[in-house]
Amino acid sequence: MVKIIALLLLLAGCASAGGSFCAIEHPIRPARAEVAILSDASVAAILAHNEKGQALCGWRP
Repeated sequence: MVKIIALLLLLAGCASAGGSFCAIEHPIRPARAEVAILSDASVAAILAHNEKGQALCGWRP
């Protein structure tokens, strides 16, 4: 019985919010004032996110 409960808990942890990347995400477009204060790591993360959306969803710059 304990093994079954543990297995169900593990499987429940794998559930996702649902929807594809294109259905639930959108381009990140920071304002000009925000760009000036973003760290290099933040800029790289935003760029990676937007490039993924461009490749998968056809987002335009």
